[in-house]
Amino acid sequence: MKPYISISLLAIGALASCTKPEKKQPNIVFILSDDHSYPYLGCYGSPDLKTPNIDKLAEDGVLYHRAYTTAPQSVPSRASLMTGRNVLDVEMSRFSAPLQRKYIAFPEILRENGYFTGICGRSYHLDGSDTKAPETIKTFEKYNLETFKDRVDYLRKGSDSLAVEQFREFLDLVPGEKPFFIQVNFHDPHRDFTAYEYEPDPAIIKMPSSMPDNKEFRAEQAGLYGEINRLDENVGYILKELEKRNLTDNTLIVFMGDNGSALLRGKGTLYDCGLHVPLIVKWKGKTKKNVDSYSLFSGEDLGPTFLDAAGIGVPEYMSGKSFVPTFTDPDYTVRDEMFAVRVSHGSGLPRSTDHFDLSRTVFTKDYKLIYNVLWREQYYPVDFVNMPSWKSLEELHNKGILEAKFEETIFPEKRPMFELYDLRNDPDEFVNLSGRPEYKSIEDSLKGKLHEWMIVYRDYVPLPIETEKTKPAANKK
Repeated sequence: MKPYISISLLAIGALASCTKPEKKQPNIVFILSDDHSYPYLGCYGSPDLKTPNIDKLAEDGVLYHRAYTTAPQSVPSRASLMTGRNVLDVEMSRFSAPLQRKYIAFPEILRENGYFTGICGRSYHLDGSDTKAPETIKTFEKYNLETFKDRVDYLRKGSDSLAVEQFREFLDLVPGEKPFFIQVNFHDPHRDFTAYEYEPDPAIIKMPSSMPDNKEFRAEQAGLYGEINRLDENVGYILKELEKRNLTDNTLIVFMGDNGSALLRGKGTLYDCGLHVPLIVKWKGKTKKNVDSYSLFSGEDLGPTFLDAAGIGVPEYMSGKSFVPTFTDPDYTVRDEMFAVRVSHGSGLPRSTDHFDLSRTVFTKDYKLIYNVLWREQYYPVDFVNMPSWKSLEELHNKGILEAKFEETIFPEKRPMFELYDLRNDPDEFVNLSGRPEYKSIEDSLKGKLHEWMIVYRDYVPLPIETEKTKPAANKK
């Protein structure tokens, strides 16, 4: 864990401190899907998904099975992706906040080192919400808070079909022999699910064990799959354009989800479905082909990896780590534990936990600890609290006939303050081991790691380890 380093230098000074490259730099194409959980791609073995273009990328590169984001929501997660730093370190714990000018995005470092840089497609989410109150707009203009127009050479937003056209336009604008970086953002498979012609038959799909199996949840799962199938088609256009322009030989291609899908115990939660995302890396001649990696990867590792691949020194202030070594050694250990945070969501007022919740997690390959700060508040799902699937779950709960594992985890009288899961034996995270004597040493160890991390990165919520004087029994009169 790197200690916090205050960055008070001007951006140009910080950029100049990075080591200059010596070898020919690769082009970098970063394709980012929105709300996309692992294992929802054909190459991960999902039988109801038809994703030949993304699957081909995996055949030609490295398929990662343990990639996680630093938050289960787009804005804080993308802040980490863009800066190589965790959410707390860049103060992005409010969903509609803009990334402050003092925090340098890795494309700025690439540009300083000779790259032509761009972002296109779906909103990149880091200049504040696209929907702003008049008072918010006035404040943004007064303090010049929208900074990304100055951080990259090419900045566009648009639909998924426009993203492909913008990608082509960007390539047309790349000067001479300059290497380039482009982030292509796709909306799919974000809700609402509207890719009807791409959907499989909901009656015959295989439902994940983490989801209820009724017609409402089947319909939504099929809707998600339809969006991913459509996403694959657009990714295919990107890959074909690179081939058409003979750019595949020296281009590093990365496909990733920005956070988990808006499913039950998914987006907006620190459970597996909220943080675990697909990740594929292809770099001809530099990555092994058709191999699997189970090395832990955090979203904050992306920026350092791109800089390392470009031969540029990684700034000390980045909390992420380069995972370039896994390109040729998929078993290489980049990190032993992961940290993530749940913060506010959306731009509206906090009416329930789908809008405002606070929780923290630390996990290894074997165990996960979740710390629910607002443990007295009921869980509500992000982005589908009014959808038929959630309504069907509430109805089963009210009738007292909901399957036990969902009743106990979705509708407890109070959520537990701490949750501990054995990830190898309980990958769906239904059996909470917190408080069990036989797991005390594991729980205490993870609490200690989380406690330290929260202190180092200046977390604002109560720490997970308290003194004897602060325990409830000590405060009784």
